[in-house]
Amino acid sequence: MTTIGDNLQAVHARIARACATCGRNSDSVALLAVSKTFGAEAVHAAAQAGQRAFGENYIQEAVQKMADVAALHAPPLQWHCIGPIQSNKTRLVAEHFDWVHTVERLKTAERLSSQRPAHLPPLQVCIQVNVDGGASKSGATPDEAVALALAVAQLPRLVLRGVMSIPDPLPDFAAQYAVHRRVRAVFDAVAAALPPGQAGFDTLSLGMTADLEAAIHAGSTLVRIGSGIFGARRYATAPG
Repeated sequence: MTTIGDNLQAVHARIARACATCGRNSDSVALLAVSKTFGAEAVHAAAQAGQRAFGENYIQEAVQKMADVAALHAPPLQWHCIGPIQSNKTRLVAEHFDWVHTVERLKTAERLSSQRPAHLPPLQVCIQVNVDGGASKSGATPDEAVALALAVAQLPRLVLRGVMSIPDPLPDFAAQYAVHRRVRAVFDAVAAALPPGQAGFDTLSLGMTADLEAAIHAGSTLVRIGSGIFGARRYATAPG
């Protein structure tokens, strides 16, 4: 029976192979373990195996999980919000997370900025982009992304780190790579528009268990892996 530690090793091996085939150093791709719907014991097991960064979609579930594992790990684990953020949840996100990948509106960024406690480091944020154009999906359009990023970069208590996207599942490497390259083009456009010397814009949050190879070939610097580490997800009614 495989363990979470075994799965982490297998994912790291996939990342290394993908990097080798496209001439990249495997250290250029970070691994975010997506622990949504899994309990604190799963996070603890992954942390014991060396994983430090965890992604969560459901805000209240995540905050409870953070409290449950806080005393078990030093230095503290790093927590990334990778789910949609309702207006009434921005304070929880600002107070508890280290990163937010899902900024799609300036209003959300402004609330996060104003609610980030002064004793914490600035919140690291990515602009979420919807490259597929699906009406029900979250994210700014590629045409909106540059203006949004420039506005977010001016807010106090936030650091603009990059671009994130969640394309619809696609059947093969070529199709996955093509859509991932569209996200990379948005990242490049934002990078070119930022003032010279803008620090910290270095993250392309792209790729999940099924398509991490194509994402890495397209330039991803952070892959978000859930089922590949924790197994099949068991959904229930989760708090937002």
